[in-house]
Order: sequence, then C-alpha cells, then structure tokens
Amino acid sequence: MTALFTPMHIGNVEIRNRVVMPAMVTRLADAEGHVTDATIAYFKARAAGGVGLITTEMASPERVGRHRAREIGIYDDRFLPGLTRLVKEMHSCGARVAIQIGHAGGHTREDICGEPPIAPSAVPYYVFDVTGKTIIPIAMTKERIAQCVLAFVAAARRAREAGFDCVELHVAHGYLLSQFLCPEENRRDDEYGGSLANRARISMEILQQIKREMPGFPVVFRLSADDLFPTGLQFAEGLEVAKRAAFAGADAIHVTAGHYRSLPSAQIKSPPMACPEGIFLDYAARIKAEVRVPVIAVGRLGNPAVAMAAVDSGKADFVALGRSLIADPEWVEKVQRSKPVRRCLACNSCSDEMRGGDHLGCLVNPIAANEIEFAAASTLPKGERVCVIGAGPAGLSYASLVAPGNNVTVFERENGPGGAFRYAGKVPRFQEVEANQESLNAYIGELERACKENGVMFRYGIDVSRVPGALRGYDRIVIATGARYRYGLGILVTSLLGLGWGKSGIMRRLFSSERLRNWFYYRARQGTGKAYRMLGMPGQKVIVIGDATRAGKGKEAIASAFRAAYGR
Repeated sequence: MTALFTPMHIGNVEIRNRVVMPAMVTRLADAEGHVTDATIAYFKARAAGGVGLITTEMASPERVGRHRAREIGIYDDRFLPGLTRLVKEMHSCGARVAIQIGHAGGHTREDICGEPPIAPSAVPYYVFDVTGKTIIPIAMTKERIAQCVLAFVAAARRAREAGFDCVELHVAHGYLLSQFLCPEENRRDDEYGGSLANRARISMEILQQIKREMPGFPVVFRLSADDLFPTGLQFAEGLEVAKRAAFAGADAIHVTAGHYRSLPSAQIKSPPMACPEGIFLDYAARIKAEVRVPVIAVGRLGNPAVAMAAVDSGKADFVALGRSLIADPEWVEKVQRSKPVRRCLACNSCSDEMRGGDHLGCLVNPIAANEIEFAAASTLPKGERVCVIGAGPAGLSYASLVAPGNNVTVFERENGPGGAFRYAGKVPRFQEVEANQESLNAYIGELERACKENGVMFRYGIDVSRVPGALRGYDRIVIATGARYRYGLGILVTSLLGLGWGKSGIMRRLFSSERLRNWFYYRARQGTGKAYRMLGMPGQKVIVIGDATRAGKGKEAIASAFRAAYGR
C-alpha cells in the first residue's frame, strides 16, 4: 500500500509510477554524440525494469556546451535519427522518456567541446575530464546570451520531434544556467547579473519561450536549491527560483543540491555512502509546500523503504533513482513484488571512472553499460548442483545469478556473510569516498536475501577443507574464498579494524597514500583459491573467482563472479 507505484502526470503526460531515472552521463555515444546500440541497450534495460520516467543524459543545445567526450548530442538535426530510435525502444517497454538539455558553460574545455568555453563571467573553473586543468571562459555578451536561449529552444524542438515526452532544463550542479544563478560565478552588472531576478533571467526566458512555442510540451526544471558553499546560491534564493520557475510554466521541479565548488567536496552532487539517506529530501519538501506542480526528489533514495516514505509522507511526488538503477535496472519491478534489490553502495565508482575516461560502470553490477556483451555471451548453467565456497560479495553474487534453475549451496566458514566486506567500511576510504559500513552491510544483506528467496541453502560455520566429503555430489564447485594477509597479518588487521583503529587519524593519514592503499589491498594479500581447488573431485567443474584468484578490490572480485556465471 504505497503511492510510489501509482500513476501521476507531469503536465499532460501520465507517468506509470513515481520513479524517475535522472540524467547521468554514460559515454556510450560515439565521438560525435550519436546514439549507439550500447546506448539503447543500457537505457532499454531500465525501461524494461519498470521505471516510470527515464531521463537520458545531459545533452548540450550548442557544441560549445558539451562537457564530456562521447555525450549524446542534440544541438544539430543530424542526431535526430538516433534519438528517435532511442525513444521508440524505451516506449516499447512502457516508459516515458525525457532528455536533459544542459549547457556546460564554463565547466568544459576547448579540447572537449572544440571551441573556447563561454560563461556568465570570466572566472576560473577547474575542469577535470581524464585530466584536470584550470580554464578561464569567455564572458557572454547579451547577444551571445540571446543566441544561447534560441539554441535551448531549438534543442527542445528537436526533442519533441524525436518523440520525447518532455524535456528537462539543467539548472543545477555548476553548469551554465546554474552558473548564472551562482553569485560566485556571475559577476555581471547588466540585466543578467546582480539581483536574483536578473541571475534567474536566462533560465526563465528559456522556459517561457519553450512553453510559448510548444504549448502542451512538458518541461521539468532541475534545480540545485543550494550550492552548498558560502558564496554560492543559498536555499532561500533556491526556493524563490523554484517558485518563479513554477509560475513561468515549469511542469515539475526536480530538486537537487550541490555544485562543483561545494564544500568540503563536489562529491556531494552525488552523495557518497557516508551521507545520510534522503539527504536532499527536506529541500524537496520545503519547495513542494510552495509550488503547485509535482516535485521530484533525489539523493540516496535507493532504499525501498526510504523511497516509499518520501512519496507516502507527501515530501515529494516522485523520487529520482540514479545510481540505484545502475546497480539494479529491475529495482522498480522487484520492489513492486517485495523482492530484494541489488543495493547501490554509493561508492561513486560509476561517476569517478566515467570522469577518468571510461564509459559508465558499476561496482556491484558489471552488466551496466555492457548489456550487449553480456546478452551475447550468456550461458548460465541449468539443472546443476552447485557448491559455492565463500559468502563474500563474489560468492553471493555468483550464487544469486545462478540460483534460478539450479540447486545451490553456499558454504562459509564464518558465522555470517560478507567476507572482506565485513571490514571494508572500517577503513578511512572505500574506492574514492569516505567508507561507511552500513552501506556495505545493506548490500550484503539484500544479496543474501535474494539468494535465499531463490532457494540457495546456506551452511555457515563450516570450513569445507576440514570436512571430508562435504563437496561430494556437486556438479560445479565455485571457489570464492577470498584472499588472506601474508606474514601472519590477518588476525592483527581484523582485530585493529574491529576495535575502530581503521578510522583513527593515523590510519586516515596513511590511507591518503595511494601506494599504501594498493599495498594493503594487493601486495599484502594473496588468493586462497589454489589450496581449495585441490578439494575438487573427478568429474566436477571447478571455478575460482574473486580474490581467491588474485587479491584485489571489490570491483574486480564481483566482476569475475559475473563473468564466471555468464560463461565469460
């Protein structure tokens, strides 16, 4: 009994439920920005999983506004065939589709967009895309602003022609329209600078002109309600911008927060695991109380209970799930049936690796952005008795994938699941964010529950190497026993982490060294698979996965489990 799965309108468009997929750069387009088969496969998987409204990634209305290599293009008619095909494929799965129109402004570089960047004012921007560089953009003239407004409107017109159900204006996270709102980045003394009304003018002009030229075509207004640094946009002004947007014709307000200049870190734009769940929900609730159009909330809402409460409490009309839908494209369908979901860790590996030049990916779901490759190579076992040794993230991932259609048993010498993940949150950092054990525990808990619901039998407290005949009768033995510390350090390390020393000032200073972190995860540990492989019996297929093969980090371990399950 939740409103999360009931229909609701944005403008004149009915959305089948209250779950929105927000825009996230995938780098799956080609070099020019054309939609590819990989783009379609990625988004279609989320549409097939039940998402109500899918917002494709940020697409610039002008070439100069491109902020990443291989982002989707909409600034020219030549992109229309691919965009039309993308929309058609998602519509075939019952989803509504939006495209986010966003301009990088000063947050790009000439080597990315092909032209000298433009911005409200000529203030320095640090731009990281594979490499980092500080640039000073060209301050826009009023004539150039007018040209930009027309480009936004033309992009919206292309979106409607391609079949998109609505568009989203990106007025957030330190891109062009957000830069105009931000006092730190808008130093103008004309009608586009100074007062809030002036700083919001370009956004309102774009919104109003789209509504005038395309009446009935819905527009979502995505707003950073608070830039989260002292000289940026503050919430009192963000609330006023939201009210102005609703009055000017916005059909929904999508409320986020954060900016590239946010303190203590720009990571807050995609709140990492140390941030509380629903971190921006109160912003959405306060704006919802002041506007008469639907409000979309975002920010660590992937816990089904939190997502449902956000809507049922009236704090928001829709919830936007970004990283959660990367981790599990079937989130909606599973939650509707009260099934466990593959929980996002909020480790930000997806965005960090994308900024490093790779396409979007996911630590817990290696299929994300690799849908075509996995579909082509899928040879999941059927009708086998499978034994998995080890209930860490690799073993649990393998067991959950092969459980349908097989008889699976997991042996674990400890008294519960998790493996190395039971300690991964007790060190200062996980991947490149502050570690938080609760996030890791939630992921492991849901993964174990998914296994059990598919009939996996767990036998905890059993070391199979000490139980002769424990592996007899299985067709397939999967060794996911992880890695052990060399030099007898294992007991010392786990004891110190259990006592909380991993979060001490000394450890924080030590873990700031990438060299030490690599030693801790790789060189100081060794895989255990070789010893366990000898337990296999004639006729059994023996597979070694995860850290049991070679000591490393969680992403490599989980990826190896997926590859093994799918016969890759």
